Amino acid sequence: MNDRLTKSDWIGHGLRTLAAHGPSALKIGAMAAELHVSRGSFYWHFRDIADFRSRLLESWKDWATQRVIRELEADHDEPDRLKSLLSRAFSGEPRDDLSIRSLDKALRAWAIDDDKVAAVVASVDADRMAFISKLLEESGVESQKAAHRAAFLYWAYLGQPIVIKSGLLSSTAAAIDDISDLFRK
Repeated sequence: MNDRLTKSDWIGHGLRTLAAHGPSALKIGAMAAELHVSRGSFYWHFRDIADFRSRLLESWKDWATQRVIRELEADHDEPDRLKSLLSRAFSGEPRDDLSIRSLDKALRAWAIDDDKVAAVVASVDADRMAFISKLLEESGVESQKAAHRAAFLYWAYLGQPIVIKSGLLSSTAAAIDDISDLFRK
């Protein structure tokens, strides 16, 4: 890399660092060394590490939640956006060079010790469940039931890596189709 890193370069590196090594690895000097730049490059874009971490959280929220919602909203002609969302969520396939699941895991671990991070994670959880509920309502599920079913689907999403790691279940397209059918009207 050259000395002309952008704010996005730093954020991307921060997200990858967080996913791979946790929040304790988000140190200015270490990240600058990994990027082969001076610490001044960091301070050109961020006031301090707190500013960087705040922008990192904003970026995660947008990348791992709002972007996914925007992409699915853009497919308003798609007859089954719920199935599309479940397929994306439960396939376990990274959509970029970084896995949403690996970042979610790192952020949830970070949230245990940091109330600001916990508030952002809670906000992401609420946004995700509200969107799932909306998709369920669009498929004919009454509002109250949609909220409960959305919570259950989200809990399944959060717990899926543990179940797959244990070898009890795999995520096949047929299984995802069957699961999405369970939560319809």
